[in-house]
Amino acid sequence: MQNIYEIGQSNKIKSGLITALFFIFSVIAIYFISQAIGYYNGYETGGLGYVGIALIFSGISTFVSYYYSDKIVLKISGARVANSKEDRLFTSVAENLCIGAGLPKPKLYVIEDSAPNAFATGRDPEHAVICATTGLLDKLSRTELEGVIAHELTHIRNYDIRLMSIVSVMVGLIALLGDWFFRVRMFGGGNRRDNDNNQLGAIIMIVGILFAILSPIIATLIQLAISRRREFMADAGSVEITRQPQGLITALEKISKDTEPLEAANKATAHLYIVNPFKGGIKGSVNTFANLFNTHPPLTERIATLQKMS
Repeated sequence: MQNIYEIGQSNKIKSGLITALFFIFSVIAIYFISQAIGYYNGYETGGLGYVGIALIFSGISTFVSYYYSDKIVLKISGARVANSKEDRLFTSVAENLCIGAGLPKPKLYVIEDSAPNAFATGRDPEHAVICATTGLLDKLSRTELEGVIAHELTHIRNYDIRLMSIVSVMVGLIALLGDWFFRVRMFGGGNRRDNDNNQLGAIIMIVGILFAILSPIIATLIQLAISRRREFMADAGSVEITRQPQGLITALEKISKDTEPLEAANKATAHLYIVNPFKGGIKGSVNTFANLFNTHPPLTERIATLQKMS
């Protein structure tokens, strides 16, 4: 049986490996797509200028989401500021766990919804938010709530929001370049005649087309894999903070068994929650394939991993 530190280290290694492979793949994909655009337009050195333009667009959108994502998400979710009297258990648990973990207390918010769930957001521990639904606060015991809040604190401590923002930029950049490539092919009037007899140009064009088609899909799958791996790391971090896994295990079981969908959630915010807020998973032979596009690992795997911790 592995202890929490061994499992946590294993998760960090796997997460780091996936992230490193993703950035290597992104660099290769961006290079070939931009080169293909350049060759299509008759530039022998490739179209790296398009990368700069794409980075500007991606950078602006990421800057806005990075600094204002918490406010945007809270506004979309209709969350209110937690009250130390009305939400006494929530504030008490968060304060105690932050003291034990040596973290600054995040801002606490509550969503008036009977579906149990919670999420964390914010760019760093000094600008963090933890939001819980009234269903979560009403249906979980103190020990279970400690497991959930510790999970969200681990996301904050590990700078998961910052990492996923960087990953999102790379995914967006690949998708944007791929879209531009096909638009140039469809509407552009590039200097194609100069490249028709250029074998290297032809190879670059073929590889560029393949990357433009496949890269956005592959990049999204890798992004989701990183997101799922961060959930395992947050589960391990929860056990490290609370010193016992049973609270989070029973909390996840209660949340998963609750059949009520979270009305405040949408596709843009679903990945933030501790458990997928949309109920009614896909069953049958397509379930394994469908899981590739899930932002959360299967609860059975998360619970099985937690049960291995001592």
